[in-house]
Amino acid sequence: MAAEGSAIDALGQFRLGHGLGEVGGAVNFTNANEIMLLAGAIILGLLYFGMKPRAIVPGRLQALAEYLYDFIYTMCLDQIGEEGKRFFPFIFTLFTFILMGNLLGLFPYFFTFTSHIMVTGALAILVIVLVTLVALRIHGLHFFTYFFPAGAPKLLAPLIIPIEILSYLSRPVSLSIRLFANMTAGHVMFEVFASFMLMLAGALGALGYAVALGPLALNIALMGFELLVAFLQAYVFAILTCIYLHDAVHLH
Repeated sequence: MAAEGSAIDALGQFRLGHGLGEVGGAVNFTNANEIMLLAGAIILGLLYFGMKPRAIVPGRLQALAEYLYDFIYTMCLDQIGEEGKRFFPFIFTLFTFILMGNLLGLFPYFFTFTSHIMVTGALAILVIVLVTLVALRIHGLHFFTYFFPAGAPKLLAPLIIPIEILSYLSRPVSLSIRLFANMTAGHVMFEVFASFMLMLAGALGALGYAVALGPLALNIALMGFELLVAFLQAYVFAILTCIYLHDAVHLH
């Protein structure tokens, strides 16, 4: 626990550690990198062992793998259109990677890599770069008409175009901050209530154990809420990516 004496170090859980140490004497392999690799291994294991039986009546693991596949596939078609099939592998990878990172961070001694702005920022930049390249590939220079809506008065172009460009460039900012802030806030609440529980039990003796049941109950309720947030934030990141790709494909 990150509480020392009466102090609560709620942000200590987000510090990067050395993990396996230096790789090749140059690259520092941190605990965040370890959990990223673990998340990727779990996802690949789920898909491989889940789909290996290919049973007509699926077991639990196969049903989970099929549900994930169908859920993201349907999202791509609904949000992007028929062209969404081309982007399904990317959206599926993005969703499962973020979801697994969120879920693993709920376990003791694990690290929540989605609580770091550098990770969420890198994912958001990857999305906006892909969206821009797709738009340029499909529409060429006509893509830049996206920043000046059809039918708008030309006299307002000096005002509208900078606003539209700023709105477009704010997409990766909102994507990254939304995920980072939600995951960080939830884990800070975990740390604060758990620290309160230990402090009350240590300061008040037998009475403290009874009083500490309040923070314990809040942490249990918060765990259920964080499970929902873990899925919801992965879903929001994925569906917004689909919406941005829809704009790139159809130039709306």
